[in-house]
Amino acid sequence: MKKLSIILIALFITTFTQAQDAKSLLKEVSEKVKSYDNIAIDFKYNLNNSKENVNQDTRGDVTLQGDKYVLNMLGTTRIFDGKKIYTIVPEDEEVTISSYNPKDDKEITPSKMLTFYENGYNYKMDIVQNVKGRKIQYVKLMPIDSNAEIKNILLGIDVQTKHIYKLIQTDKQGTKYTLTVNSFKTNLPVSKTLFTFDEAKYKKDGYYINNL
Repeated sequence: MKKLSIILIALFITTFTQAQDAKSLLKEVSEKVKSYDNIAIDFKYNLNNSKENVNQDTRGDVTLQGDKYVLNMLGTTRIFDGKKIYTIVPEDEEVTISSYNPKDDKEITPSKMLTFYENGYNYKMDIVQNVKGRKIQYVKLMPIDSNAEIKNILLGIDVQTKHIYKLIQTDKQGTKYTLTVNSFKTNLPVSKTLFTFDEAKYKKDGYYINNL
């Protein structure tokens, strides 16, 4: 019984230490992200569900400045100016405008893709990988909400730069979403109108404007 108690105490100390180490690393990542005026990321995105025999790869890029962003992916551009979301689909010549409500936002959106882990998760250190000479430390995040659709998230962090390199999200249906950062640039000169939607321009080009 005494030996069992010692093992349990040792296990608790190890788990607590891992959680503290993970918390400290994530805090460094968050502080680094928030120190930049803007961030431009080029990424690869993979959706995989072996049960449904689905495995899709695509590329995209996103520019972030505070909560604002411009996301280009799958032939669609999405602009968020801090209040409204503008989804531009050139193939259909259509723009959908919707208001943003943070209370309804339960997914990892571009605005919070680099800081989403700050609330709502328990975490612990996971594996370390060597990627072309870069040390990538993974942190495993588990939602505190037992009803969450997300099962867990693995966040790969470049130990030297404190930048996020990879995000692997697995849901309770077994679908895995993997985002791998190809390039991470900061403090770039960006146009003042980058996050501004010019409705007149798109109307002139014959786009249908759908206001939700």
